[in-house]
Amino acid sequence: MRKCRCKQESKVKISRAEYRTMGRFIEQLRPTRQCMDTLKTRFPHLPPSTLLSIFSQEYQKRMKRSVARHHAPDVVKGYYHWYRSEAKMRPTAPLLLELANEVDLSPALLARLILEYFLQEREASVPASRHVLNNMLREPYLIPDLLLAKHIEQCTVNDCCYGPLVDCIKHAIGLEHEDILRDKLRERNLSFLDENQLRSKGYDKTPDIILEVPIAVDGLIVHWIESKASFGDDHSHHAYLNEQFWSYCNRFGPGLVIYWCGFIAELDCQRERGILLKDGFPSDIVTLCQGPARS
Repeated sequence: MRKCRCKQESKVKISRAEYRTMGRFIEQLRPTRQCMDTLKTRFPHLPPSTLLSIFSQEYQKRMKRSVARHHAPDVVKGYYHWYRSEAKMRPTAPLLLELANEVDLSPALLARLILEYFLQEREASVPASRHVLNNMLREPYLIPDLLLAKHIEQCTVNDCCYGPLVDCIKHAIGLEHEDILRDKLRERNLSFLDENQLRSKGYDKTPDIILEVPIAVDGLIVHWIESKASFGDDHSHHAYLNEQFWSYCNRFGPGLVIYWCGFIAELDCQRERGILLKDGFPSDIVTLCQGPARS
């Protein structure tokens, strides 16, 4: 699985109509490495990081709509016994990947269901703790069944939307883009406090950056900046508005949100209320002391 680096690619804003077209196309895809090749062929004008972010978000919505039926006890039991039966006849085949594709379930989510059932059966119907499950998914060698461990690992390695490997990569990418943002601010000699500094001062819920001296971007005075290493779609952006951005505006004033992998163009409609969207660090800013500052 290759690391997404949004910062190195072209800036992206797409219309809501184009995004809906992409969503309909994504409905037929599974979270495999091959799906990214399919998306690149179908949408060659979009950067790989944008395609991966959009696919991941759309696929997660799909899973949330259908996950309840996969968790039904009789369904999980059926999946597990099918796996055990097939493993006796085809132990080297990627059985859980095949099953995940057949039932349209994330391989990593299926792996979790199968592992949980295995542990419960092994421990005389005592449910496995979340801690034990997570450890075994992260480190399959801890699973006391070598063949099952191999198939579990295949699921986590080949799922580009769920699982411990994906979680680690997303976390690393988020930190990387926060570093990029800080570097950009330092390059322009802009004084700021980052999230860690703000927490040390007693703030609880803060944006990634508070500017000690505000800047102007596209005519809006910006007091804070939030970095999002993802694509801004309707669902995620509205959630961020309610959970983060409006709170930041109320506490600190107007601010800038950077969606490094792009966003739906129509979402940049809250400037009068104090929220500006960009798909990269602004190339033309105005500071109170220096006037225009260009990259």
